[in-house]
Amino acid sequence: MDLLVYILKLTLTCILDVLQIAMIARAIFSWFDPTGESRFGSLLYFLTEPVITPVRRLCEKLHWFEGVPVDIPFLITMILLSVIQVFLSFL
Repeated sequence: MDLLVYILKLTLTCILDVLQIAMIARAIFSWFDPTGESRFGSLLYFLTEPVITPVRRLCEKLHWFEGVPVDIPFLITMILLSVIQVFLSFL
């Protein structure tokens, strides 16, 4: 049982690491290709947008951060992923 929990924890940690790296790469790459129409930009969008979309919809529904030039749902998602990763490290 302990081995199964360890493997699950390690797998989730790796997925979160890859997702955070993809989000950071997306943020940096958006400076060079703001439309995200290249293959790499499309890949980063494909990997990260399903995670950001629920936070984005919640912010739109509650009318939070309207008119702010910074992508706040992106930042909130990064913080949530970090919190989940810290929580997993304590298990």
